[in-house]
Amino acid sequence: MQILVAGLHAPNAPRLAALLGPDFAVHAAKTLAAEGPIDADVLITNRLSASEAARFGGRLVHVPGAGTDAIALDALPSCAAVCNVHGHEIPIAEYVVHALLEHCLQPWRLPARLDAQAWPAIYADRPYHTEAHGRTVAILGYGHIGEEIARRVRALGMRVIAVTRSGKVDAATAPDEVVTAAELERVLPRCLALVLCCPLTDATRGRVGRDALAALGPEGLLVNVARAEVVDEQALYDSLRDGTLGRAVLDVWYRYPAAGETEVTPARLPLHALPNVRATPHVSALTPGLLERRYAFMADNIRALAAGRALAGVVRPPR
Repeated sequence: MQILVAGLHAPNAPRLAALLGPDFAVHAAKTLAAEGPIDADVLITNRLSASEAARFGGRLVHVPGAGTDAIALDALPSCAAVCNVHGHEIPIAEYVVHALLEHCLQPWRLPARLDAQAWPAIYADRPYHTEAHGRTVAILGYGHIGEEIARRVRALGMRVIAVTRSGKVDAATAPDEVVTAAELERVLPRCLALVLCCPLTDATRGRVGRDALAALGPEGLLVNVARAEVVDEQALYDSLRDGTLGRAVLDVWYRYPAAGETEVTPARLPLHALPNVRATPHVSALTPGLLERRYAFMADNIRALAAGRALAGVVRPPR
């Protein structure tokens, strides 16, 4: 069986090869061929254009992550299944907890160093900070990531409002309250923070706009670990610049470097330059543990495909 690991994940081909053993041929390609068939039984990639999808003749496209919004699902041949994989909820939840605690502790108000000159002045005028305990966080999207975040923030004594399309959740860790996405603006004035961890769909694209950001308020925090486009870019920039929204921690962006690009800004507007924005380069899930979990899952799925067993994490079955 021929497996091709493409794009940003190409350097992980040796990891997959070690898991699968000699009966599977694992290859790597930083870019897919511009024309001609893509010859592989299994293609592992997180981006696939309509042209590339139409040229794939294999049996499985495996996304090495959860999001499939960059995969041209409708252009794939009917014989190809599409699967995704999670495993990222643990580090992302830890990233979100850090963002919430940083927002409460406000370390930027403290001196960069505590030396003989700084110590007397700062001790005499020590700033108060706030507590996470007793505060409320709204989580837009309550799947794997949302539930993992809820489990951790509730351990801090915070209340959780789950915001879902249906106003229902099916999870082992129940939130304190569940509302529909249409009710988001109504509940945000009660919240310290809004955390975005929903998939990007037609319904969620631009869902967080001026009204939601204003409802969160000048003391509020927006944490985006979903997709940048869930938030209206112009509204986000204006709200942060004008102080209508207090702060934002952004790990996902409106622009990503394409192959060969050496200069590209993460957004059309200079969000990353605002003093009330913590900008990180899509690293919230990036840990060695994540790679171990994801590649073990994909290796199991590839073995299942070879043996004719049912696949896990199916996003689109073969038609």
